[in-house]
Amino acid sequence: MTSILNEVLSANRDYVASFDKGHLPMPPGRHFAILTCMDARLDPAKYAGLSEGDAHVIRNAGGRASDDAIRSLVISYKLLGTREWFVVHHTDCGMETFTDDIMRDLLGSSLKTASVDENGWHDCGEGPGSAEGKYIDWLTIKDQAQSVLEDVVRIKSHPLVPSDIPVYGYIYDVKSGRLIEVPEATEAGK
Repeated sequence: MTSILNEVLSANRDYVASFDKGHLPMPPGRHFAILTCMDARLDPAKYAGLSEGDAHVIRNAGGRASDDAIRSLVISYKLLGTREWFVVHHTDCGMETFTDDIMRDLLGSSLKTASVDENGWHDCGEGPGSAEGKYIDWLTIKDQAQSVLEDVVRIKSHPLVPSDIPVYGYIYDVKSGRLIEVPEATEAGK
């Protein structure tokens, strides 16, 4: 076993010892969902004041409105009753540090972890790469406010999303913990 696996299983044993959430219903108690980034610095439970059972939290790289994120939001509404949605991107996001072409080139030369420095991304070049990265839209970010607006508009205009669900657009500041509204996104999400 790796040390990480041991740490996770030990933490789970401690959690189970005092677990008292088995009675929570499946639908989220506060009837909303958050689409946000997978970045480890973001803790939606803390920045949105959530407890277990309060809300759905959908996470992916960049907090983008991918097909799968929209699939989850539609399930959240249609089957589990959420009535409001938040799109929350964040400052200093890794998705701002590369483009689709950079990612495709890195994957084309190697599947090993790449490194970055002041000159950009570099691949170790060890082992085979794959051309499969050419077929993926990596949903990179050039401008945080613009990407929040794009995602809110994409969600609101999706044919499976009811028009009466408000979608709010925010950027989480990783330096202060503050949620900063993107007014154009929230307006588009009405």
